[in-house]
Amino acid sequence: MSIFARKPKTTSKLREAAGTHTARALDADPAVTRVGVETAQIYYHAGFLSADQCAGLIALIDANNRPSTLLSDRPDVGFRTSHSCDMNRYDPAVQPIDEAIARLLDIPPERGETMQGQRYAPGQQFRAHHDYFHESESYWEKVKVHGGQRTWTAMIYLNDVEEGGATWFPHAGIKVAPRQGMLLAWNNMKPDGSPNEITLHEGMPVVEGVKYIITKWFREGNWVH
Repeated sequence: MSIFARKPKTTSKLREAAGTHTARALDADPAVTRVGVETAQIYYHAGFLSADQCAGLIALIDANNRPSTLLSDRPDVGFRTSHSCDMNRYDPAVQPIDEAIARLLDIPPERGETMQGQRYAPGQQFRAHHDYFHESESYWEKVKVHGGQRTWTAMIYLNDVEEGGATWFPHAGIKVAPRQGMLLAWNNMKPDGSPNEITLHEGMPVVEGVKYIITKWFREGNWVH
């Protein structure tokens, strides 16, 4: 065997099943459209939230935001420059939306992390990254006992943005402009349950206006105990 052989990829029957189950639910929903990319499972649902729901979440983000953080052994202060807000899943303005996202993806709510709100002012961005956890990083030992690997991501745009702020998947070749109320969801894993590098994505810099989104990440196991 060559000393230069690649490290075997980490497949997982559990993550494979999670991907298949949610994709089947989304494919069956007439309000959901799959993006025409063969190398990744990416979907969108226009008008998932109403204007009033979006306004309520924006108010929570404005009232409770803090500088965004980065889970990495090699943090870069310019990598993620937005502000974030951890949203109480039992807040009356949050719980119905939190649970509606889980229902849409047909994932048990207990597998969902705390929903996070994010605000991007002009010039702020989140450089290209993966949502799945890298097992080579020191944080892996901690996250694997709190639900394990991330499977699906759901993101909802809370407002239109005058210019900039698109979500860009450079390897998949798609760029999604913010549209109020639209939900974007993708599987961070490949069909065999291994991490999908094609899901690399970037929150592009806002040029004009302010961008508000919420993001909900789901784990392979229960995050809520």
